[in-house]
Amino acid sequence: MNEKSVAAGKRRNPVLTWLVWPLITLGIYYFVWWYKINREARDSGVEVRPGLAVLAVLIGWLIIVPPYISIFRTGERIARMQASANRQPSCNGWIGLILSFFFGLHALYYQIELNRIWDQRIEGPIP
Repeated sequence: MNEKSVAAGKRRNPVLTWLVWPLITLGIYYFVWWYKINREARDSGVEVRPGLAVLAVLIGWLIIVPPYISIFRTGERIARMQASANRQPSCNGWIGLILSFFFGLHALYYQIELNRIWDQRIEGPIP
Protein backbone atom coordinates (compact mmCIF):
# COMPACT_ATOMS: atom_id res chain seq x y z
CA MET A 1 0.00 0.00 0.00
CA ASN A 2 1.42 3.39 -0.85
CA GLU A 3 2.12 6.00 1.79
CA LYS A 4 -0.43 8.46 0.47
CA SER A 5 -3.35 6.13 1.14
CA VAL A 6 -2.15 5.46 4.67
CA ALA A 7 -2.17 9.22 5.36
CA ALA A 8 -5.86 9.48 4.48
CA GLY A 9 -7.04 9.90 8.06
CA LYS A 10 -7.26 12.60 10.66
CA ARG A 11 -5.97 12.33 14.21
CA ARG A 12 -8.77 13.05 16.68
CA ASN A 13 -8.92 13.31 20.45
CA PRO A 14 -10.50 9.99 21.57
CA VAL A 15 -12.31 11.45 24.61
CA LEU A 16 -13.78 14.30 22.59
CA THR A 17 -14.85 11.82 19.93
CA TRP A 18 -16.39 9.39 22.39
CA LEU A 19 -18.01 11.67 24.97
CA VAL A 20 -17.82 15.43 24.52
CA TRP A 21 -18.87 16.04 20.90
CA PRO A 22 -21.74 13.51 20.98
CA LEU A 23 -23.08 15.14 24.17
CA ILE A 24 -22.83 18.66 22.76
CA THR A 25 -24.48 17.68 19.46
CA LEU A 26 -27.08 15.40 21.07
CA GLY A 27 -25.56 12.33 19.44
CA ILE A 28 -25.34 13.62 15.88
CA TYR A 29 -21.54 13.84 15.93
CA TYR A 30 -21.31 10.06 16.44
CA PHE A 31 -22.90 9.43 13.05
CA VAL A 32 -20.70 12.03 11.34
CA TRP A 33 -17.63 10.44 12.96
CA TRP A 34 -18.79 6.95 11.95
CA TYR A 35 -19.08 8.09 8.32
CA LYS A 36 -15.67 9.77 8.45
CA ILE A 37 -13.79 6.77 9.85
CA ASN A 38 -15.40 4.43 7.32
CA ARG A 39 -14.53 6.89 4.54
CA GLU A 40 -10.95 6.96 5.82
CA ALA A 41 -10.94 3.16 5.64
CA ARG A 42 -12.20 3.32 2.06
CA ASP A 43 -9.57 5.94 1.20
CA SER A 44 -6.93 3.59 2.64
CA GLY A 45 -7.95 0.86 0.22
CA VAL A 46 -10.38 -1.12 2.39
CA GLU A 47 -13.62 -2.00 0.63
CA VAL A 48 -16.48 -0.27 2.43
CA ARG A 49 -19.48 1.89 1.62
CA PRO A 50 -19.47 4.58 4.34
CA GLY A 51 -23.07 5.60 3.73
CA LEU A 52 -24.32 2.07 4.34
CA ALA A 53 -22.18 1.78 7.46
CA VAL A 54 -23.86 4.91 8.83
CA LEU A 55 -27.33 3.67 7.88
CA ALA A 56 -26.63 0.42 9.73
CA VAL A 57 -25.97 2.27 12.98
CA LEU A 58 -28.49 5.07 12.39
CA ILE A 59 -31.66 3.12 11.58
CA GLY A 60 -30.43 -0.43 12.04
CA TRP A 61 -31.69 -0.46 15.62
CA LEU A 62 -35.13 -1.17 14.15
CA ILE A 63 -33.87 -4.66 13.27
CA ILE A 64 -31.36 -4.75 16.18
CA VAL A 65 -28.59 -6.67 14.37
CA PRO A 66 -27.14 -4.23 11.74
CA PRO A 67 -25.49 -1.77 14.17
CA TYR A 68 -23.55 -4.57 15.82
CA ILE A 69 -22.46 -6.01 12.48
CA SER A 70 -21.29 -2.54 11.42
CA ILE A 71 -19.39 -2.06 14.70
CA PHE A 72 -17.69 -5.45 14.33
CA ARG A 73 -16.80 -4.93 10.66
CA THR A 74 -15.43 -1.46 11.32
CA GLY A 75 -13.03 -3.00 13.84
CA GLU A 76 -11.93 -5.47 11.17
CA ARG A 77 -11.46 -2.61 8.70
CA ILE A 78 -9.25 -0.75 11.16
CA ALA A 79 -7.17 -3.92 11.61
CA ARG A 80 -6.76 -4.13 7.81
CA MET A 81 -5.74 -0.47 7.74
CA GLN A 82 -3.12 -1.24 10.40
CA ALA A 83 -1.81 -4.16 8.35
CA SER A 84 -1.66 -2.03 5.21
CA ALA A 85 0.32 0.58 7.19
CA ASN A 86 2.89 -2.14 8.02
CA ARG A 87 1.70 -2.36 11.63
CA GLN A 88 0.83 -5.45 13.57
CA PRO A 89 -3.00 -5.34 13.63
CA SER A 90 -4.03 -4.60 17.21
CA CYS A 91 -7.65 -3.63 16.62
CA ASN A 92 -10.16 -6.39 17.20
CA GLY A 93 -13.77 -6.24 16.04
CA TRP A 94 -14.87 -8.51 18.90
CA ILE A 95 -13.42 -6.15 21.49
CA GLY A 96 -15.16 -3.23 19.78
CA LEU A 97 -18.43 -5.15 19.76
CA ILE A 98 -18.19 -5.96 23.47
CA LEU A 99 -17.22 -2.38 24.33
CA SER A 100 -20.26 -1.10 22.45
CA PHE A 101 -22.42 -2.46 25.28
CA PHE A 102 -20.53 -0.37 27.86
CA PHE A 103 -21.35 3.30 27.31
CA GLY A 104 -20.37 3.11 23.64
CA LEU A 105 -16.71 2.64 24.50
CA HIS A 106 -16.08 1.17 21.04
CA ALA A 107 -15.81 4.74 19.72
CA LEU A 108 -13.01 5.50 22.18
CA TYR A 109 -11.25 2.20 21.38
CA TYR A 110 -11.51 2.61 17.61
CA GLN A 111 -10.30 6.21 17.66
CA ILE A 112 -7.27 5.25 19.75
CA GLU A 113 -6.46 2.50 17.23
CA LEU A 114 -6.90 4.89 14.30
CA ASN A 115 -4.66 7.48 15.96
CA ARG A 116 -1.91 4.85 16.18
CA ILE A 117 -2.04 4.51 12.40
CA TRP A 118 -1.89 8.27 11.83
CA ASP A 119 0.88 8.71 14.43
CA GLN A 120 2.97 6.07 12.69
CA ARG A 121 2.43 7.84 9.38
CA ILE A 122 3.76 11.08 10.88
CA GLU A 123 6.72 9.37 12.57
CA GLY A 124 7.49 7.07 9.66
CA PRO A 125 7.37 3.29 9.31
CA ILE A 126 8.54 0.97 12.07
CA PRO A 127 11.99 -0.42 11.13
